[in-house]
Amino acid sequence: MTARTMLRAALATTLISGAGPLWAFDVPSGQAIDLQEVLIDDTSGTNMLRFRFLAPAIAREGGTMSYIDSAPDIEDLCARIVIPYIAEYALSPKVVVISLADRAVEFGQPDADATQFFDAFRIENDTCIWEAF
Repeated sequence: MTARTMLRAALATTLISGAGPLWAFDVPSGQAIDLQEVLIDDTSGTNMLRFRFLAPAIAREGGTMSYIDSAPDIEDLCARIVIPYIAEYALSPKVVVISLADRAVEFGQPDADATQFFDAFRIENDTCIWEAF
């Protein structure tokens, strides 16, 4: 099985919430990044695609990665993972949100102890364009 086929299979199963880490990714910083889940969210009236990743190194206590260190990783994940996913599944989200969390947090549930970084992007011409919240 090729890496692309394995990635496709892993990403296709991510709509199952709470499944835990599904796939590890190499990122520019070298920190460990695992895919937690992918969610299609249109509850706010805006078609959003959410990619939720686990990044234990961003933890407040004992972590080694800041947001500044992790921002290039988020951009890289958008370009290398999100863009092909959108093409593969013929999606057209208005907004893509990529999050890194130091631990698994159920979507929509607060966890004051968790460290989470979020960035939003719009996708134009197969390019991730950062959007301020």
